[in-house]
Amino acid sequence: MEHILGKDWTITPAGGSTGEAYYAHSERKRLFLKRNSSPFLAVLSAEGIVPKLVWTKRLENGDVITAQQWLEGRELSPEEMKHPRVAKMLSKIHHSSELLDMLMRIEVNPINPNQMLASLKQQIKEDGVTNARIEIHQALKYLDRMTPYINSNHQVVCHCDMNHNNWLLSNDDQLYLIDWDNARVGDPAMDIGTILLEYIPEDEWDDWLDHYGATKDQHLLNRMYWYLIVRTITYYIWNGQKGKNKEAAHQLNELKRLIKKVN
Repeated sequence: MEHILGKDWTITPAGGSTGEAYYAHSERKRLFLKRNSSPFLAVLSAEGIVPKLVWTKRLENGDVITAQQWLEGRELSPEEMKHPRVAKMLSKIHHSSELLDMLMRIEVNPINPNQMLASLKQQIKEDGVTNARIEIHQALKYLDRMTPYINSNHQVVCHCDMNHNNWLLSNDDQLYLIDWDNARVGDPAMDIGTILLEYIPEDEWDDWLDHYGATKDQHLLNRMYWYLIVRTITYYIWNGQKGKNKEAAHQLNELKRLIKKVN
């Protein structure tokens, strides 16, 4: 990274799971650098969804380095996810034709529920511990039964990681959604369901959805819970394989709660 900016810059790792993000600062300027970030970062920047993209450079080895404006601010707290601004911004993202057009160019196949379920079953089959759990079999029965009813004709850009840590509020009161590495074209219920289940009390779902611009109905709920169950099993398998037993136990408890809810 140092040879890109020059000797006047100090570059330090910014953390994160990929290890590909960095903070860079000189006497006059500060930047957020990332290696091989989402190809449609420029559109996200133009729409005001992420901090301003300053420049993009391609290295000789093919890697692409992006530099974004480094803003002073903080991540949202779990409680702040209830705020109408979160709902309205997610709605803006889901209704952006510019984002959808760009992601469709690089993401040829939108998420297909049948393919998702087939892939999940293969993961479960290959993981002996997961395959033996009765909760997994209960969940699969539900997923099989509901798959014909969860298809949505409304395909949008989904962020697919609605953790409150990815929502940033700058000191000048601008809200941003960062970390787009997992973005896919699919059912908006994937993003909506995560926020509602993890951050919004159920008796406030109608209000939150009203700010988003949607109405709570059985079709939306079915889609939400279907994707949540798939995601929870996927995380359970991943944590188990990584030896993260505490996290895996948490995901199993979440799965039990979801199964009880849908039944």
